[in-house]
Amino acid sequence: MNTTLKRARISLALLSLTALAAACGGSGGGSGSVSDEVTVWMYPVIGDPKANAAYWEDLEKAYEKEYPDAQLTIEQQPWDNRDEKLATAFSGGKGPDVVVLQPDQIPQYLANGALAPVDGAIKDHADKFLPAALDALSDDGKAYGAPIYHTITTTLYNKKLLDRAGIDEPPATWDDIEAAAPKLKAEGLATLDYSASNEATLNLNFYPLLWQAGGKVFSEDGESVAFNDDEGVAALTFLTGLYEQGAIPRTAMTNVNVVADQALGKQQAAMGFTNSGIDFGVAEEAWGKENVIVGAPLTGEKQAAFGVPGALGINAQGNIAGAEQFITFMTRPEQIESLGKATGFLSPRTDVTVPSDSPYTEQLQDALSVVVPGESSPIARQLMGILAPEIQAAMTGKKSPQEALDAAAGQADDLLARQR
Repeated sequence: MNTTLKRARISLALLSLTALAAACGGSGGGSGSVSDEVTVWMYPVIGDPKANAAYWEDLEKAYEKEYPDAQLTIEQQPWDNRDEKLATAFSGGKGPDVVVLQPDQIPQYLANGALAPVDGAIKDHADKFLPAALDALSDDGKAYGAPIYHTITTTLYNKKLLDRAGIDEPPATWDDIEAAAPKLKAEGLATLDYSASNEATLNLNFYPLLWQAGGKVFSEDGESVAFNDDEGVAALTFLTGLYEQGAIPRTAMTNVNVVADQALGKQQAAMGFTNSGIDFGVAEEAWGKENVIVGAPLTGEKQAAFGVPGALGINAQGNIAGAEQFITFMTRPEQIESLGKATGFLSPRTDVTVPSDSPYTEQLQDALSVVVPGESSPIARQLMGILAPEIQAAMTGKKSPQEALDAAAGQADDLLARQR
């Protein structure tokens, strides 16, 4: 264990003890006391804004009915700039008691001493979670996130556009995409939609291509980056080649992973490769169900898809006792099933299957076998801000793929060195 992480864990332990003492000492047993008040930062995990708001309002009432002395406040937060806002809140001691986290966020906040373990909240059913989900949320034998849903992304095709170009089989591999591109271009169509905006998460654009090429973001020991190896260059070369020939639309530079606003949603591109159940619903409404095809994750040298457990983490400076009680409530089988029905996401528990009449459930469930939940590092989120502009530079021809990745790698390795 390096010195930085040792200091982080010492800080974390002290913060956790301080917060727990404050929570217990201030409870007084009455409504409105510190231990009774729990604030949760929730994000729009349900596609329809009204349905999202209604779901969490109902859950607040159900929780407070079961725990009459509790005061639960679930605050809706936007996905945009969530890391910046959460980091600011944590550093100022004003963050929520509970927050939704993804695996690659945990090392950053753990290194800053901002998170407390959730093991106490899930001790009675920790063995019921998908092992990969809980492993991705753990560090040094402790869990820092309790899974409440599991996402998965895969390919989405517009059958009408493929038919127009005379393509009978949806492109399932990189080679298929390159072969389909000229046929679609002849019809005035792009082949693959992509989000290259600096605001778009790399987990939904470049990283899946990197994993499909057989590459990794970080080295095995985590002390350097690996995305500028041969596999990373192959992935970026594939991407830049498609963009140069118009197989990726020019609008990619401003896309931010919102399908309805992109070429795919507007029926100007034939496929996407990191799409979720929410996107399938958008496509059905815009294209008609008969034109929606959901396939297996894309294959390059290997098959890989991005998907993560959405988890609840505990603020080390917050109401730990109240947070644990809420997390125990949220990870019960009935709550996992209820949230899965509302979101369309999969279950992170092995003993819970979310009932669904969606025609795409089988494809999504199968895709879990090749899922990659991101790559954890204290600089994971900062790295995206370094790498995204360099990918843009390569796509627009300002740098070669190797030059762009090497430039980002130099900055990233310097940042990693400062963590040690």
